[in-house]
Amino acid sequence: MTSEELLTFLAAVGHAQRLRAIAGLADGRMYVSELARQLGMSRPLLYMHLERLEKAGLVVGNLELSDDGKALKYFELAPFEVRLNVQTILDVLREDEERAREADGPTDEEG
Repeated sequence: MTSEELLTFLAAVGHAQRLRAIAGLADGRMYVSELARQLGMSRPLLYMHLERLEKAGLVVGNLELSDDGKALKYFELAPFEVRLNVQTILDVLREDEERAREADGPTDEEG
């Protein structure tokens, strides 16, 4: 995990409405209109929150056709586990440093 991925994750879960969306999907997948009704939220606002959660890898969305031909966007939780401590942060920053060194290529001393 990079620091950018960690920050994306923290930003995604750092909002009460997104936590409510995660809780709403805890029992299984739902289509957006159904979840919006359950949460008492407009579909456009819910879509915005779900996009943030999807970008962070917390939910997965799939477009499906209903029996009557309507397009329904279903969302479900992706498996995830949160473990944040000092070591997690140190590991993320170390990974960033290693990626930066690899992107810069070998130095005169290395190669």
